[in-house]
Amino acid sequence: MAEGAVLELDGREVQVDGYPEGNFVGPTIFSGVTTDMAIYRQEIFGPVLCLLGVDTLDEAIAIINANPNGNGTAIFTQSGAAARRFQEDIDVGQVGINVPIPVPVPLFSFTGSRGSKLGDLGPYGKQVILFYTQTKTVTSRWFDDEASSGKVHTTISLR
Repeated sequence: MAEGAVLELDGREVQVDGYPEGNFVGPTIFSGVTTDMAIYRQEIFGPVLCLLGVDTLDEAIAIINANPNGNGTAIFTQSGAAARRFQEDIDVGQVGINVPIPVPVPLFSFTGSRGSKLGDLGPYGKQVILFYTQTKTVTSRWFDDEASSGKVHTTISLR
């Protein structure tokens, strides 16, 4: 907030019934985020969403690929072409297509990349053996609806 982001939903001071002494963070949303803000550069693990607006898919892919972290990202679209391009061009270890959090089931290796991965080995799965290979996991979900023949709306998120 000190750098100019707008706190749209404040997850501080959440109270959970039955746990009066608990330490909880609720959903938190920031808008107006830019790539030079600490909230964008630092990897946040929690229910925090930082909204950063772009005009094109190319710009979104470039911004995500320039981020020092590469844990996971997702695209929400009804365009198979946009999804395929995002899947191929994005340099992030876990990619979601029409799923909000692209974290695969435990039998898959952890495929976070760049600053999101510490050391040579993943914590489980094939990555422990194949530590010289950078893998990418893509999780997709498609819907058949009216928009598939009309206007296309695309939303991208990076965590």
